[in-house]
Amino acid sequence: MNRLRVNDYDMAYIEVGAGPPLVCVHGSLCDFRVWSPVLGLLSRRHRVIAPSLRRFFPEHWDGIGSGFTIAQHAADLIAFIEGLGAGPVDLLGHSRGGHLAFRVAQRRPDLLRKLILAEPGGDLDASLALADTPAPSRPPLRAHVAAAAQKIATGDIDGGLAHFWDAIEGEGAWLRLTAAAKQALRDNALTLLGQVNEARQPYSRADAEAIRVPTLFIGGQDTAGSLARVLRALAAHVQGAQVAMIPHATHMMFEDDPMRFSGAVLDFLAAA
Repeated sequence: MNRLRVNDYDMAYIEVGAGPPLVCVHGSLCDFRVWSPVLGLLSRRHRVIAPSLRRFFPEHWDGIGSGFTIAQHAADLIAFIEGLGAGPVDLLGHSRGGHLAFRVAQRRPDLLRKLILAEPGGDLDASLALADTPAPSRPPLRAHVAAAAQKIATGDIDGGLAHFWDAIEGEGAWLRLTAAAKQALRDNALTLLGQVNEARQPYSRADAEAIRVPTLFIGGQDTAGSLARVLRALAAHVQGAQVAMIPHATHMMFEDDPMRFSGAVLDFLAAA
């Protein structure tokens, strides 16, 4: 594990492989360990660099204090890429990390060569409503974050994590996780307390149309709910965007099918 000083914070990261730099940004409740299923495959052609964002493992945050906002994490990620001194990088973000990668592409396209968004998290504003899609039949993910955080704040860590994970991956998903996977989520459980007030802004059509970095969206073909809606809406308005769907996969598509996920990433990065 390495560390890089960014914005008065020592950001932990792992690095493997050689070649063009590919920075991978984890999502909610995760950290650099989440990329383990694809590190070997991606590092065959790239220098893969996976940071853990501020307040996530290996930091053991108590959920109290500042520093857990979208603005802070985006600023940290920009400073991290600059600090690598490797020139423009390819940037891959999953879920909440995809939201951050999107915001980095908005603010500092000069830092990026290509952008990969694996089911980026967030909400759509009215300008990105999909006319051919019915309104969601269940609460948005932010409501599940709040409900899970409330359980965690009372000390019911596993109850809160189960609520959140089942909202993402379907009922019973928490029970199907291995002991190691559950512990990795427990290591980051208190970050959900920060996520409740992270000040995440919804995506707008103007946001999507402003992205000029070559972009690939990756989704799980079986992902349900708002994450699938967000991917479709953004992909329709990011100029020249490509879309790859992983069959028989849900939101954690790089765990469900590492080979297909990595193949989609590598093919996109290798194309002229």
